[in-house]
Amino acid sequence: MDNYNYDTVVIGGGAAGLSVATASAKLGLRTALIEREKLGGDCLYYGCIPSKTIIHSAKVASLIRRAREFGLNEIPLSFDFSKVIEHVWSVIRKVGKHDSPDRFREMGVDVIFGQPAFLSREELEVNGKTIKSKRFIISTGSRSLTPPIPGLKETGFLSHVEVFHLKTLPESLVVIGAGPIGMELSQVFSRFGSRVTVVEMMERVLPIEDEDISKTLEKHLLDEGIEFLTGTKAKHVFRENGKKVIVAEKNGKEVILKTDEILVATGRTPNVEGLNLEAAGVQYNKKGIVVNERLQTTSKNIWACGDVVGPFLFTHMAEYQAGVVVRNAILKIPTKVDYSVVPWTIFTDPEVAHVGITEMEAREKGIKYEVYKHHFNKVDRALTEVEDKGFIKIITTGWRGNIIGAHIIGPHAGEIIGELALAIKKGLTVKDISSTVHVYPTLSLGIRQTTNLFFQRKFESSWVINRVLKFIVKLLN
Repeated sequence: MDNYNYDTVVIGGGAAGLSVATASAKLGLRTALIEREKLGGDCLYYGCIPSKTIIHSAKVASLIRRAREFGLNEIPLSFDFSKVIEHVWSVIRKVGKHDSPDRFREMGVDVIFGQPAFLSREELEVNGKTIKSKRFIISTGSRSLTPPIPGLKETGFLSHVEVFHLKTLPESLVVIGAGPIGMELSQVFSRFGSRVTVVEMMERVLPIEDEDISKTLEKHLLDEGIEFLTGTKAKHVFRENGKKVIVAEKNGKEVILKTDEILVATGRTPNVEGLNLEAAGVQYNKKGIVVNERLQTTSKNIWACGDVVGPFLFTHMAEYQAGVVVRNAILKIPTKVDYSVVPWTIFTDPEVAHVGITEMEAREKGIKYEVYKHHFNKVDRALTEVEDKGFIKIITTGWRGNIIGAHIIGPHAGEIIGELALAIKKGLTVKDISSTVHVYPTLSLGIRQTTNLFFQRKFESSWVINRVLKFIVKLLN
């Protein structure tokens, strides 16, 4: 026997950490999983699961209001917001069964709750006990970043954590930040009846998304009654007569916003505090732990994955990185991370899905490209469901139409982006999709219809192709 307590110690019980711990234990290694709070991480308790649950509840509320659009009599909407929150937590409990400590202990994982701190590259302390391991995997995740706005902390605000503990619906809400979380939750509260104003420093919402997409979503949410103040910076916050007051600046002019609640959604910061990474020789910065292409830290026996590494703060990327760590740290199969094709979805209604490059990125890189756009009001399935807002946008390059980017705003965008992610990953062309039979009537058929535009444009824009094809057809008939 060696002098190690474990072969693998995983720090952090979120999506990435649970994946690594599972693989390590199933491969027969002595495995420990250390978590300072609850297994399941931010995604289970305050991220993906609760947000998508409340988003769906809000959509049902919206559908009830739209009953006449579906040929139904108008239905009065009545709800108790505390019951909505109870429903959210009931779903969390259902999903959480898969992440229970007992389940992992049955796999052979030693689950330890406490705050770990490194003593050296091979040792850490937790709950007053020293643990020695051959390798460590750091997957401690990230948390909400609080902007340095004077008076914000003293006045009080909500993050994506406190939102799911509310018992009553605020009459008015100011959301600071128009990124994915801000946009999703602003629509949720608006649909439940709050008066919502979104404040964003950048000149448009979802600034990293394709401009077409972000402008379309903003218009849709404006139509739902949400107010947007883009190019606006919150300067300070205070309380007055029972209200929270935000003093902001737009185009050099002061803007005063009075509200019942403030929701801050301005980004995230990695969880590295308390780990004493210096003792282990692990370098980190404000973006997270520094790793190489194999997700190895500056200490050879320590790897890191998930939000604490970045650059993409998604559960599906945390799980992907966990797989890379397992191959490198445990299976000893040299594997580099590949971030060339990373799909993601913003779960507003309509949804926004993204993979590959945007038009702006193509221009900045000097890529000669073409754009093909097909609106959902020409997709039969979208019409049957009265969900025909938005479009599919495919960006291609080269005479063969290699797909390099795809952006969707519309119903179930996140479900249908996968086909385009695979196309980019495998270097497929529009012909590969266009020549593949798609089921009718489905939303994914819209992707095939979009690729058909490539050939339609070639036919219509080329006098030679047009005349030659017509000549051949006439000759054969």
